[in-house]
Amino acid sequence: MARSHDRLAASQSGTFKDSQVKLFDYRFDVKTGFEPRFTDVDLLRVAHCRVHEERAEHFTLMQEKVWNPAMAGSPGMVRGMYGEAPGHEFLVLSMWLSSAEHGKYREERVERLALRAQIEADVASLTGDIVDLEPSWTV
Repeated sequence: MARSHDRLAASQSGTFKDSQVKLFDYRFDVKTGFEPRFTDVDLLRVAHCRVHEERAEHFTLMQEKVWNPAMAGSPGMVRGMYGEAPGHEFLVLSMWLSSAEHGKYREERVERLALRAQIEADVASLTGDIVDLEPSWTV
């Protein structure tokens, strides 16, 4: 076992660089009460936003008044949550029935919503990813 572990560790050397861990405080739900359950969704969308200090309050207001209602009105969006960390960092997690449903939402609404929410004035940087869930891996 030790040799197998050593070979695996050697093959993964250099895989991770500059790893960071941050704790985000829950602020509010997106659509319905958030549950960390993954058996009823096929896709997660995670957005990590660093917001200009003077725009943080506006950013949160736009999440509540513009983005949340739009996502909640999209038939394929199941639930999500919005969190905040010190330093004007925010995390938006949305859970979707499928990538096709998430794609419909993106194509139909994102540009228009971004203009309405003044996202370019609020956000200093935006990173994120889409995670396709493998149903056989969920517990």
